[in-house]
Amino acid sequence: MQSLPPSATTVERVYDSILDAICNGQMAPGERIAQDIVAEKLNVSRQPVGQALMILKKQSFVREAGRRGLIVAPLEAKFIAAVYEFRSAVDPLASSLAAKHVTADAKAEGERIIAAGKKALASGSLQRLIGADMDFHVLIYSMSGNILVQEVMTTYWHHLRRAMREVLKREDYRATLWDEHQDIWTAICSGDPKRAERVMRHHVLAASDFLERQVLHVLEERDKK
Repeated sequence: MQSLPPSATTVERVYDSILDAICNGQMAPGERIAQDIVAEKLNVSRQPVGQALMILKKQSFVREAGRRGLIVAPLEAKFIAAVYEFRSAVDPLASSLAAKHVTADAKAEGERIIAAGKKALASGSLQRLIGADMDFHVLIYSMSGNILVQEVMTTYWHHLRRAMREVLKREDYRATLWDEHQDIWTAICSGDPKRAERVMRHHVLAASDFLERQVLHVLEERDKK
C-alpha cells in the first residue's frame, strides 16, 4: 500500500510561501533552492515542498540548472514583454466585462483597495504598493465573470509582481499609478464598458512603455552576458 500524498492544504501553503519569497525578492533570481532547507524553514516534510516546486517549475517561477538542481528563475525581458503584450488585450476586456457586473459590494471593495494603495504610496512601502496593485487588478478579473481571465491572469500577475518591484522603485511612475487606478475604477463603476476598456488600455500601454524604457533594456543586457 502506497503512502497517502500530503494534504492539498499543506502543498498550497508551501506553494504560497515559496511564491511570496520569490516575488518579494527574498529568494533572488538564480538562487539555488535546496528542498531540505526549505522544508526545515517551513517546518514541513520534503514531500509537500517537492510538489509545490513541481507546480512552480511548470509556471516558470523556478527552473532546472544542471548539477545545481532547481534555482529561482531569472526575470527575462522577452517573457515579461510577452506578459505585458498579453495584458494589453486581456485587461481592457476584463474591465469592459467588469463594468457590466458592478455590485455594491464590489464598489466598496474597489474603494477599499484604492485607499490602501494610496496609503501605501504615502508610506513608501514597496511591498504594500505591489500588493494593493495586484489586489486591484485581480478584483477586476474576478468581476469580469470570465473564468479563463481569472485563472490565467491571476497566475501571470505573480510574474508581474516580480517586474513591478523594478517598476515601482521609480518614484516618477508611482506618482501616477493610483490616479490611473482611480480613473479606471470610476469608469467601471459608471457602467460604461467602452469607457472602462479605453481607460484600462491606456493604463496598460503606459505601464508597458515605462517598463520597456526603464527596465527591460537592463534585463536584455543582462541576458546577453
